Amino acid sequence: MVSKKGGAGLAAAVGAVVLLGAGSAQAAPTAGGQAPTGPASLAKTDVGQALNGTTTGLGYGVAPIKSLRLDPWANSSADVLNNGATIQPDQGLAPVGTGTLTGPLSAGGGVKDLPLAGGLSGVLPG
Repeated sequence: MVSKKGGAGLAAAVGAVVLLGAGSAQAAPTAGGQAPTGPASLAKTDVGQALNGTTTGLGYGVAPIKSLRLDPWANSSADVLNNGATIQPDQGLAPVGTGTLTGPLSAGGGVKDLPLAGGLSGVLPG
């Protein structure tokens, strides 16, 4: 039987070897035959490209969540949200019911189909 802790430790050790490099690293000689001296420098980060990549990746990750079916029993006989209640007030006012809120869910909709949350989900990328 293999220990779960041993597998995690092995993965961490392999990651450390890959990250740090196996053995000692030596600088490659330049055209003059001497190794370069001085500290290494990193290239400047283009903030516009970094933000563009982040929002693009976030959009691909959030888009399926916005259309994820929230009611697993939608369009079935076991759907408890399919039952609604309507009240007819006196003095000729319009009836008030729960179908406005539960209707999109019982039809198999996601967050984007809800009355208030659907409009707010438009702010999210994707």
